[in-house]
Amino acid sequence: MFCSGCGQALASGQTFCAHCGRPSVAVIPPVPGLPYQVENYAGKVRTLSIFWFIYAGVSLLLGFAGLAFLHAFLNNAPWMHGPWAHGPGMNGPWPGPFPPNFFGPALLHLAWLFILVRTVLAAAAGWGLMEHAPWGKVVAIIAAIFNLLKFPFGTAMAIWTLVTLLGYRNSTLYEQL
Repeated sequence: MFCSGCGQALASGQTFCAHCGRPSVAVIPPVPGLPYQVENYAGKVRTLSIFWFIYAGVSLLLGFAGLAFLHAFLNNAPWMHGPWAHGPGMNGPWPGPFPPNFFGPALLHLAWLFILVRTVLAAAAGWGLMEHAPWGKVVAIIAAIFNLLKFPFGTAMAIWTLVTLLGYRNSTLYEQL
């Protein structure tokens, strides 16, 4: 260690410079309670990751149930006529460029894809947060942004995630994990 005034070498524990009399720079103490803050924040992140796993499972189950109902409703409804109808209810050739059963199954497949992507994203967010991976924070923020409009549970998960992970203090604590 050297004197900040004259540059003379100082012995360890020496509080004043022997040459110029300037006080030596005090060692900055560590942040008080940092281990406690990191441990507390780790518990919050762990709880958030568990809820992302639960949200992924519930989202998959409700999406499966809803799409199964929609599929049964659209395919077995005898009163359906028009672009969703197909089979014995249709009389004559289809006047459009697509067959009569094109749009319904295509939209159902698109909905399945959307539900699977949302579920995988939520599960990846849960896994990344559980492992305290640097990519986990980014994936969780992306999943939160996608779920902001999924009222009420998706919105609640998104707000909780953004409040827990964003901000200087929280970013610093997440890096300490």
